[in-house]
Amino acid sequence: MRWAAIAFASAMAAAPALAQNSSGDPFADAADGAKVHSASGFVCPARIDDFERDAIGISDIDTGTDFCAYSALDGVYGTIKLTPLTGAYDPKASLAADFEEQEKTGGKMVGETTEKVDGKAGAPILVYTRTYQAASLEELHYYVEFTGAAVNGWAVEATIEYASPRNDAEAKAFLDAVYAGAEAKIAAK
Repeated sequence: MRWAAIAFASAMAAAPALAQNSSGDPFADAADGAKVHSASGFVCPARIDDFERDAIGISDIDTGTDFCAYSALDGVYGTIKLTPLTGAYDPKASLAADFEEQEKTGGKMVGETTEKVDGKAGAPILVYTRTYQAASLEELHYYVEFTGAAVNGWAVEATIEYASPRNDAEAKAFLDAVYAGAEAKIAAK
């Protein structure tokens, strides 16, 4: 029993070292509690409307994907993933694992579209969107919406989980802020 406790303590002590990114923190501190993604310039503010940033970090070290996670009252969640592009961006292929997970947990696809979002510099951004209905309860329908766009050499993907119609405005405001921020802050390679 004593050896098991020592082995467990040793494993726990080593775990943080194994989880650390050898290249350092992908985010730098900025004004008002914001975090700037060092590689792309994307800014993850402390707040996006009613959303408060909960976490930032590395999502996939092999692809260079980093993330910012947000939540708001009423169980509304948003996540932003930033991945450097090495070729053409195919949102369906990039988000395929997320779609598969939604479908395995009973989510039903209820919409798919590509929309032009006007960027601040006047050039529209093509944003792919796929929406799944995860559940329904009385008048509320629970959705998970996946979005993705190529912005100046980066894949910018956002996922939002919300209840409709209660959180429709918050979900739209979050996604609008993500792509406006991407267009304004991510510099071309």
